[in-house]
Amino acid sequence: MTGQSAIGTVDLDVDERRLAWVYLSRVVQGPCAPLSALIASVGVCEAARAVREHELPAALRGPTAARREMDSAARDLEAVQRIGGRVITPDDDEWPGWRMLGLDQLDTDRDREAAVPLVLWARGPLSLRTASERAVAVVGSRCSSGYGMQVASEIACDLAGRGWTIVSGAAFGIDAAAHRAALAVGGPTVAVLACGVDRPYPAQHDRLLAAIADSGLVVSEYPPGVAAQKHQFLARNRLIATLGDGVLVVEAGLRSGARNTVKWARRLGRPAMAVPGPVGSASSVGCHRMIREGEALLVTRAEDVIEEAGPLRLPVGEGAPTDPAHHLRGAEAEVYAALPAIGSRQPRDLAGQCGLDLATVRAVLPSLELADLVGCDSEGWFRTRRPG
Repeated sequence: MTGQSAIGTVDLDVDERRLAWVYLSRVVQGPCAPLSALIASVGVCEAARAVREHELPAALRGPTAARREMDSAARDLEAVQRIGGRVITPDDDEWPGWRMLGLDQLDTDRDREAAVPLVLWARGPLSLRTASERAVAVVGSRCSSGYGMQVASEIACDLAGRGWTIVSGAAFGIDAAAHRAALAVGGPTVAVLACGVDRPYPAQHDRLLAAIADSGLVVSEYPPGVAAQKHQFLARNRLIATLGDGVLVVEAGLRSGARNTVKWARRLGRPAMAVPGPVGSASSVGCHRMIREGEALLVTRAEDVIEEAGPLRLPVGEGAPTDPAHHLRGAEAEVYAALPAIGSRQPRDLAGQCGLDLATVRAVLPSLELADLVGCDSEGWFRTRRPG
């Protein structure tokens, strides 16, 4: 009897926490750095109580005022379950915690959309954590040309055929071409929406989104029923960049939203890549500018993308280069090079030495640690391997 009572108490605690996450997701509807900070400080259940009872710091009173009395958590869970969906919270094994580390290091005073999402709503059989372990975001122009559609389809098809997850936003043009290419070869694909997962957007892509939900994953940080609004697409772009190992742009106009996704990739320490187009093509002006100004690397095929976005590789075999960091690229190479051969450095010192912002350095160091290239102690970060 005592064992059953203990199990029942655990179940009640889990349910209470899930309802608290869902309630707060409805209240703020999108990223909210002050609320994330409150949850980190007092826990999600106490944060939900504080919001309900309006016992809040000044920074949270405005963002929570409109919907704090709207406790529809149970109904929201029922609504997403009716369409075969679920909510993924930071308490769940499916939560892509490693991916969210980069967002957690960003300066939310500089950009309020930089906060980690409270929860993610999802439809589809894939595990989000597993699907995002090896993924590339493919984005581009909604008004794409035949050239752009062909290139996006070919690269996405090759990547998906090699087991890479294609992440995109289900928009017209390049997004849709990338999703369809992945589906065509039976590869994994994730669509990130700027509205509830029960509202196909754009409406003309209801069949495409249904196909993605059948074999892949449709995700959003917005609760069921929330309609798409302009500012939500900018917040959505950070999730597209977060869930991929890199961002690939295939066609982008001068004011393309794809450049915003590239901005997020660079802030997160992810490689940004762009496909060049015909020199006179207005559809590729944005790609050409990003390449020229060093915002994105020029790529033309799946192999190029894998070389930039793939896992860190160490040389093996006779005749291989003796430098263990031979294959590092971009920010990883710069941070590693800034570390001394002997001794340690703090992230702030590394940022000053290699000219990168502190958030990028902090996001890169854990990936170098996973590759067994660096370690850390009370003195700072240090190299774990020496050239042979």
